[in-house]
Amino acid sequence: MTPPERSTHKDHLVPDEVLGEPDIYHDSPGKTTSTAEYRRVAMATGIGTMIEWYDFFIYAFVAALLFGQLFFSGLGEWSQLASLATIGVSFFFRPLGAVAMGHIGDRYGRRVVLILTLVLMGGATTCVGLLPTTASLGMAAPILLIALRCLQGFSAGGEWGGAAMLSVEHAPHGRRGRFGASPQVGVPAGMLLASGVLALLTNLLTTDQFEDWGWRLPFIFSLVLIFLGQWIRRRVSESPVFAELKEAKAQTKAPMKEVFAKNRRKVSHMAIIFMGNNAFGYMLVGGFLVAHVTKKFDIPRATVLPWILAAAGLWIATTIGAAILSDKLGRKRVFVYGYALQALIVFPVFLIINQGELPGIVLAYFLMTIPLGLTYGPLPALYAEEFPPHIRLSGVSIAYAIGSVLGGAFAPTIAEFLTKETGTVVTVAYYLAAMSLLSFVGSLFLTDRTNQPLHTMTGH
Repeated sequence: MTPPERSTHKDHLVPDEVLGEPDIYHDSPGKTTSTAEYRRVAMATGIGTMIEWYDFFIYAFVAALLFGQLFFSGLGEWSQLASLATIGVSFFFRPLGAVAMGHIGDRYGRRVVLILTLVLMGGATTCVGLLPTTASLGMAAPILLIALRCLQGFSAGGEWGGAAMLSVEHAPHGRRGRFGASPQVGVPAGMLLASGVLALLTNLLTTDQFEDWGWRLPFIFSLVLIFLGQWIRRRVSESPVFAELKEAKAQTKAPMKEVFAKNRRKVSHMAIIFMGNNAFGYMLVGGFLVAHVTKKFDIPRATVLPWILAAAGLWIATTIGAAILSDKLGRKRVFVYGYALQALIVFPVFLIINQGELPGIVLAYFLMTIPLGLTYGPLPALYAEEFPPHIRLSGVSIAYAIGSVLGGAFAPTIAEFLTKETGTVVTVAYYLAAMSLLSFVGSLFLTDRTNQPLHTMTGH
């Protein structure tokens, strides 16, 4: 075999620290991938998750600030809680999306999943921006809002698994963590993009303009991102690991059935590993902390959002760094260190936030990104190494979806309820500490399969 051809093409949308030097054979024997193709894969997987999380953060931010009064005004003082609950409802449709897209991905290819989920996610998000409010549509408005959120949840249930496995299964041997970081970077990148758009609108529009019609613009803007994402994703090749399965006619007819028949414990274990990160992360991307500090301490949104942008930038750096580190130290050690750190800092972080001083709040945001990066950057590689190739996308997707439900479904709602009942945001730390410790214990029981060939893994 000859080494993969080096390309002189440089696409600066994909940082070199993510790709490194990719001229090493990936885990699928007999196949090679050029540098240009590696970059296309990184862009295709990264932009999809960026759009997904742009959509989520925009929704979470606007829901925390406005949707209570726009769609649930009839509920009085509970309107804010109802608005935040719409974020959680969509999570229960993620497992359904994971089952459907996992089946498609294991039967027909990872690439197909990426194209389908992007259309569903983008269409639902655009429709939210066009939806009339309760004042003009009555009770149909909140019902349609919830329906669109459920469609977003369904598509999100398959998006991450497809993107993560396409990137990891294209990876050179020994650099699985690094290459798996491309969809993970999409999360803070989506938060960064959303924060930038919101900061721009906040500075260009008055408060009345934003609350009247300006909030719709970020949702409608996602349509542009969808067209860009589809153009990129249609240019990427199928996963070499799946291509081998297809060539050997080794796909299983009912992948999810086999996942639950033979890998139930594995799915539960992987869900527990992820839920601590998810709960902690949704304090930032779920809109709760932004809404809390702007309302509780009367800090202008235009002041807070640039610091969210800066925190997102740091989160990108820690995500990439942790993914690269996992290739050297092993996935298990990075997750153990990450969750130990998360459990240690959660109380100091919320005590600092409770002081209501902007410098302290900014410091708290920055501190949160370190364990978030450590426990998110290596996740695609870890998950891929736990499931055999013929059921990999199904197993990965359902584990991630269940972890999302357990960790993130109602994290902002729980945080809002605890703060409302006790009068202090510090009580949220008890909830997050419990989630962090559960994931920490789960990490201790991991079997480290770093650098084992993906095409031969049994996952047992």
